[in-house]
Amino acid sequence: MPRNRSFPLPHPLFDEPTFNEPTTTPDPTGFSVRHPSDKEQYARIQQLLSKDVVWFPESHAPPDGLFSLATAWGPNGPGVVGAVQKASQIVFQMVGDIGASTAAKYPGEIRVSDQVSDECLTAPVGSRPAFLYILGDVVYDFGQAQYYFDEFYDPYRNYPGPIFAIPGNHDSFILPGTPERDAPLETFQRNFCSKETVVTAEAGSLHRTAMTQPGVYFSLDAPFVRIIGLFSNSLEDPGVISSEQGKWSTVPDYQLAFLSAQLALAKKDGYAGALLLAVHHPPFSYAPPPTGSGTGGIHAGSPAMLAEIDTICQQQGVYPHAILSGHAHNYQRYTRTFQFSGSPYQVPYVVCGDGGHGIDPLVRSRPGSPKDPPQNGQNVSYLDPHPVVGTTTLTLDRSDDQDYGYLRVTVDAATLRIEFHQVGQAATVLQPADVVSVDLRSHTVLSGATPATKSPPPPARPSGRGRK
Repeated sequence: MPRNRSFPLPHPLFDEPTFNEPTTTPDPTGFSVRHPSDKEQYARIQQLLSKDVVWFPESHAPPDGLFSLATAWGPNGPGVVGAVQKASQIVFQMVGDIGASTAAKYPGEIRVSDQVSDECLTAPVGSRPAFLYILGDVVYDFGQAQYYFDEFYDPYRNYPGPIFAIPGNHDSFILPGTPERDAPLETFQRNFCSKETVVTAEAGSLHRTAMTQPGVYFSLDAPFVRIIGLFSNSLEDPGVISSEQGKWSTVPDYQLAFLSAQLALAKKDGYAGALLLAVHHPPFSYAPPPTGSGTGGIHAGSPAMLAEIDTICQQQGVYPHAILSGHAHNYQRYTRTFQFSGSPYQVPYVVCGDGGHGIDPLVRSRPGSPKDPPQNGQNVSYLDPHPVVGTTTLTLDRSDDQDYGYLRVTVDAATLRIEFHQVGQAATVLQPADVVSVDLRSHTVLSGATPATKSPPPPARPSGRGRK
């Protein structure tokens, strides 16, 4: 099996997780499996998208269990962790909604996967991303196994490290008539929650082994950072992480106990690193004020889900340093300010759902009425009308509904830094389109939006499939 090449190792290792192909290969030029139009499908199931939730199994790990980055790297783990600790910081990438459901959208997905992979392959060791974390919606339209190769494995064939993921609604919604063995969440678990280091049928001719996450929700523990990942189920809107006291009777309440246990563990340990929460459906998604013009984007926020998260955070006396989501196919960054455990907290809420599937406007026009576009720094507290944590101030600090992009996150002993990188138009590693930094000890935002300096797009990659 080919070695990964993300971190230099002293000698070859065997029986290890495998990530990228032995040589960098040219981009695919199209799907290997025909993707039929989804218009008829959506017309047939439109009502189901607002009411059909799915059951999911309990994680293999206990509620307070941690899945370590070293475990994901296998025998290479000590070397990777050692390199991160030597650099005194960890760098990783996050992206949401990567799958392209049509041939017209495929070039956008390839541009994102190319830039993410190239950065990981070429960055200096001290600032090289240690992993990629997908914020849901890996495969469109509804997580079918036959599309995993085209929409995940082939675009990311050159990515030289672990790729973690939480499922999104498109990775879990069950089309009527789907056999149980072909349920999309089963396919997701086969490729991301495997109990063994295997190459699945979905990987086709490629060598990337399945990830061994303990479940569709899990806590990733790495130097300087801990990411609590939740599964927000299969509805188009809203996100659902529990039965909500019987409203969604088929949804188990495992994640409430899990989140409570994870926060209690952080408190018990006096955890000093960055504590992040990742969930596919965003707590907040922009819509104009009631007196404004136009209407909100395709996807709204999930206030009931946020209320459950906030309630557990209050009970445990621990709040994440940032909450990261996808689902809305654009970029949005909010700052929420509130009193927590007697101290002022500033928490970024970042939506990054422009990872290749498409770009949707933040505001849509009503007939006869112009759109009311958002402004940087706009007070949007009306999106948070009944907060569990008491009075809040919510600002929309920066948004982008024109460009594909991804997040580059850096954490050291004192600071969390989240950068948004546009793909193909702006943003070298040193020139992100947006930046927010958080002081880990005080939960205070240190810096906000930084305009990008436009730079030429990266050189075109070779065309043709060209795989071994």
